[in-house]
Amino acid sequence: MNAVPSAPTLVLLLLVPLLVWRVYARFRRLVGRQRLTKVRPWITLTLFPLLSGLLAWVVYPALDGIGWLAAGLAGGAALAVLGLKLTRFERTPQGLFYTPNGILGMSLVLLFVGRLAYRAIEVYALSASNTVTGFAVSSVTLAVFGLLAGYYIGYAVGLLRWRYEV
Repeated sequence: MNAVPSAPTLVLLLLVPLLVWRVYARFRRLVGRQRLTKVRPWITLTLFPLLSGLLAWVVYPALDGIGWLAAGLAGGAALAVLGLKLTRFERTPQGLFYTPNGILGMSLVLLFVGRLAYRAIEVYALSASNTVTGFAVSSVTLAVFGLLAGYYIGYAVGLLRWRYEV
């Protein structure tokens, strides 16, 4: 006898390609040529260290979790150096512009979104009693967030260095 998928499964199967397409379209726009504003790097340099500190505070008793977050931050900083080498910088009469490497930026964001989706399904499927704290303290999730945060922090520092070299 053929098993017919349930309605929620069918909706999920229809929504996943739509969501993947929207994420791709959104990030494709974000990694194109961008004007370097005075504020954007500072927002990144405020937001990501703050989030990293909050995560470290939530995880505090588990020093191995903080270690995974720190390892992710270090790996992300190394990727930022690579990302800056692959970035095209332009000084024009209209202002300063840069075009980041699309593959590297999108890969990191999709890795993070994929990890969050996997973790959400894992928490939902295995135990409805897990809290938001339980969701965030996975060592893999911390390492992946650290990778993303380290990349964006390092990249923002590189953008500021380039801005002030002008």
